[in-house]
Amino acid sequence: MQERISFQDTPAGFMNDLLKIGYFIKKAGLDDTLHELINTRASQINGCAYCLDMHHKDAIARGETWQRLYSLPAWRETPYYTEKERAVLAYTEALTLTKDADDEVFNALSAHFSKDQVAVLTLAVATINTWNILNKAFRTIPGGYKPGMFDQH
Repeated sequence: MQERISFQDTPAGFMNDLLKIGYFIKKAGLDDTLHELINTRASQINGCAYCLDMHHKDAIARGETWQRLYSLPAWRETPYYTEKERAVLAYTEALTLTKDADDEVFNALSAHFSKDQVAVLTLAVATINTWNILNKAFRTIPGGYKPGMFDQH
């Protein structure tokens, strides 16, 4: 595989402005574990190798277990996730696959989160889907990411 476009070759501000959204999500208080579950599950669905490499490494570095990560495609059939995490995973899948969530999925999520928190969760799902699209279109080469590489300092 050959990279088509490097993020270093994009217009000035392109990467920084995208990263600012991630910083906003972090500042808004989205739990790191939930955020990495969102990022990893959406990246699995979208088949984004770069994002899978990145978010798997970040999740492990933040204390996530291998078992929960490799079981994500079958999260409905395992006892490893809380009801809150299940609501987030169902919402992530719905938005990633259909760009919408039915009332059942939305209401299950709303049972655990305020409207402000649901808005931030929605932005988190939209953001990882955007990163997946960019990395797949650019054919970003996976493997070189180091945990926390893009964290705000």
